[in-house]
Amino acid sequence: LFEKGTFGSVELAEYARAFDEVLLCGVCTDICVVSNALLIKALSPEARVMVAGRACAGVTPAAHAAALRTMESCQVEIV
Repeated sequence: LFEKGTFGSVELAEYARAFDEVLLCGVCTDICVVSNALLIKALSPEARVMVAGRACAGVTPAAHAAALRTMESCQVEIV
């Protein structure tokens, strides 16, 4: 369990370094999910970072789609 006071959790990203694969889902694709996915990818560039796109929700459908595209462009897989 990670409690965070901001959109992304450095503590979560550091914990994820122990894994070769990480699968994320959550609410606010365009805020929290994208922040955490990119933090994890930055600290573990060789890890397979995935986001379950249909298990997430954005502030708006357009913001959700834009966040998914952003993550894809940063080598995060949308599954």
